[in-house]
Amino acid sequence: MKIFTISRFITWTVNTLAVLVAANVVPGISYENNYLTLILAALTLGILNTLLKPILIILAFPFLMITAGLFYFFINAALLALVGFFIPSFHVDGFLSALFGGLIISFVSTLTNFIIGKKKLLLRVSQSEQNNDNRPPPFRPDDDNDRTIDV
Repeated sequence: MKIFTISRFITWTVNTLAVLVAANVVPGISYENNYLTLILAALTLGILNTLLKPILIILAFPFLMITAGLFYFFINAALLALVGFFIPSFHVDGFLSALFGGLIISFVSTLTNFIIGKKKLLLRVSQSEQNNDNRPPPFRPDDDNDRTIDV
């Protein structure tokens, strides 16, 4: 098992960017003007997401089912508050700050991963060959593993 890969480094960099955005947008999240604090916070958040989040999801499964997955945001908020507990120079003031910070981090991470191409959705517009009865040819998946939608 490789501990350090380019993919993990990109994920960590994206998470650091997301924590930076959350710290600048949410009034209750702050750090002591040291980028090392943000790097440690993102690293701690990544470790907690890897080790603790799956256990919390299993334990909270009934709540996730009842709330149609909305309880997932509370899990993210709890993990962000835990990061504030472990990193003394990273402050999360209250659960609402952690909840909004978790939402911001999730949004920025998803958007950034989509932009840099880590999560791919490919829309391909092409002129298809028509059969004699004017129906498009049957769907043929590409050889690669991207999600491709032919339009």
